[in-house]
Amino acid sequence: MKRIAINGIYNMDCLKGMSGLAPGTIDLVVTDPPFAIDFKPHRENYNRTQSRVLQGYNEIHADAYGDFTLAWMTEAHRLLKESGSMFVFSGWNNLKDILITIDELGFVTTNHIIWKYQFGVVCSRKFVTSHYHCLYVCKHDDKRKFFNSARYNGDERALGGGSRRYQDLEDVWYIKREYWHGDKKTPTKLPAEIIKKILLYASEEGDVVLDPFLGSGQVAVVSKMLKRQYVGFEIVKDYYNFAKDRLDKGVYRINAEDRVCSLHTLPLLGGEK
Repeated sequence: MKRIAINGIYNMDCLKGMSGLAPGTIDLVVTDPPFAIDFKPHRENYNRTQSRVLQGYNEIHADAYGDFTLAWMTEAHRLLKESGSMFVFSGWNNLKDILITIDELGFVTTNHIIWKYQFGVVCSRKFVTSHYHCLYVCKHDDKRKFFNSARYNGDERALGGGSRRYQDLEDVWYIKREYWHGDKKTPTKLPAEIIKKILLYASEEGDVVLDPFLGSGQVAVVSKMLKRQYVGFEIVKDYYNFAKDRLDKGVYRINAEDRVCSLHTLPLLGGEK
């Protein structure tokens, strides 16, 4: 088996990849697993141009989602340090499988965060879905890392009054999805702002961050940008190549016309002190 090293990403199934890491290796897991909703990544929605969306999205059947979740979360639990934490993103459809697995494995739930974004899926016979769930869990609540002044101190005021730090620490996050107009992209990706927020509050420079479902490489790219170590696994070859290209070239976006955003020059977005 290929040796798994920190500060590397690998084109392989995450179960095989994680089995190559020693217990207690990881400080933080940040991941957005497959949806199990018969997702169609190449529909012309969300203002996408199909030709720029990388193919190969690997879906999980809904009937298998419970076993799938238990398998990868068991490995994540083994790999996390006693002080480690995990943030798992999910839609509402299969959220129950994630919640059940969290309890079965003995994770402690710290927060159930709601990420509210700027558009939703319009349906004729139900309310618009315009949010995502994020489960913040840990192995030991008294040992986990959390830095509540990582982005704002208590003196900074928000627009309209109130504490900016308090507002940033609320468990409903209003963060826009990113549009990469004219650039290569995968059909789904977390915005850099949401990853940055998690990393600053729940990790330190030098910590090791794992994403078992790496996709476009967002977690690894932002981790590198914020001086964290990283490791990730992606089963889709085109996605892996795209993520590796970003990391190797030290760029945030690829194939932008006359503009390339370096990891070292990318604005650190909200919360920069």
